Amino acid sequence: MKKPSIDESRLPFATISELSAALRSREISSLEMTKFFGKRLEKLGPGYNALARSLVKSGRKAAKDADFDLKRERFRTPLQGIPYAVKDLLAVEDHPTTWGARPYAHQVFDFNATVIDRLNSTGAILIGKLSMIELAGGGGYTSASASLQGPGLNPWNKQYWSGGSSSGSGAAVAAGLVPYALGSETSGSILTPACFCGITGLRPTYGLVSRHGAMPLSWTLDKIGVLARTADDCGIVLHTIAGRDDNDPASAGKSHHHMSSYYRRFPELKVGYAEIDWSAWPDEPLRPAFANALSIVKSVGSQMVETKLPEYPYGPVIGAIIDSEAASVFERLIRSGQVDSLADQGQIAGLKASLTYSAVDYLKAMRVRSQIQNSWRELFSQVDLLVAPTRFSLPDRADQPFDETPPKHPDQRGVGAGLVQGSNLCGIPAITVPCGFVQGLPIGLQIVGPAFRENLMVAFAREFQNRSDFHKQHPPDLANLSV
Repeated sequence: MKKPSIDESRLPFATISELSAALRSREISSLEMTKFFGKRLEKLGPGYNALARSLVKSGRKAAKDADFDLKRERFRTPLQGIPYAVKDLLAVEDHPTTWGARPYAHQVFDFNATVIDRLNSTGAILIGKLSMIELAGGGGYTSASASLQGPGLNPWNKQYWSGGSSSGSGAAVAAGLVPYALGSETSGSILTPACFCGITGLRPTYGLVSRHGAMPLSWTLDKIGVLARTADDCGIVLHTIAGRDDNDPASAGKSHHHMSSYYRRFPELKVGYAEIDWSAWPDEPLRPAFANALSIVKSVGSQMVETKLPEYPYGPVIGAIIDSEAASVFERLIRSGQVDSLADQGQIAGLKASLTYSAVDYLKAMRVRSQIQNSWRELFSQVDLLVAPTRFSLPDRADQPFDETPPKHPDQRGVGAGLVQGSNLCGIPAITVPCGFVQGLPIGLQIVGPAFRENLMVAFAREFQNRSDFHKQHPPDLANLSV
């Protein structure tokens, strides 16, 4: 009996559930799917400066093993047989893990990061490592070119940045080079590229996902998360990568069970927001699109509660913590002078300056952080979720230094200003979904929830996506592009 075949034009932007169904119905084999995405990743990835290293050869071998099980109906998870790629700060056994930086270009580990072992154990197929901002942005950086592979280019318009520091992960998923990718966030490094590239990005609760085998930047802030097509896709991947790991001292010892049918009556939810976040804080050209996005949020029928974040200096606090912890992580790099071989002069200067932080500076920041966490616990006793624009501006140009001119914002604050920094300081989860387009570039909506309430957060994000089609739109000509 002839095996049914799949229309390959469907593959680049298919969801995990769609790809899994095609594999189980034998419309396509894992090896065929791996060859398809592997070819796209190798041929198109360098055009976005997104590919750090191809692992397609070993991926094909793993795909043959997956096909052996699929043919015998030994079904494991929805990820079985589906290709993926990871940010190049995650260790892959016997392959370079560069951390996006020249001093580590030949660094090789003899083990896999825990998240990779967990994905591989389900039959998921690793086909590549993706570019990133060098050292995940430690010390700060002044342009998109702060990467070993060059500036991450946005698939919607290559003149613009794909976002950092998970720049390659954002571009690769948006361009249909892989169905999903892993990234990391310390303060916005999943949310920003997902927003700029028009895809869905999920940052989990601190400690839910093991960081064993990941480059540390800030031990008390780093999180591994997912960039994918939809909220459900992110939940499916999180289901596999979450869980206790004794090799990560910060592991929360909790697992995540993604419930695709999870439902809570949305009218019972209290959703914190601020009108000013949508009407006055975004750059003026973005405001009509954000007004439309807010109307979709309101159409869900939840109780919309006008909210303000507690008043704290979120930026300086998280900056002091990241810089202090990064100084300890990269002390040898800085003192040896190897730091001077980084691509970004501003980052070199920032890392050197990080050594001047004192224990007093760090402990003051950590004390304020404790106050912030207490205040946010009180905030989430009044609302179930927070919603705001993910970014108030479109991405910077990829070929120019970032515009350091402070944007003009109103004095009044709502939820959006400080939401990324504050939620990272509190270690709570967030998800960003595409919510419109301005000048041909995507904009995003972020949804933030209490610790370990990823299912609630994903359910609300999924409902937004059920009521819109922004996540179904893709960069022109990339679906049918022959490689």
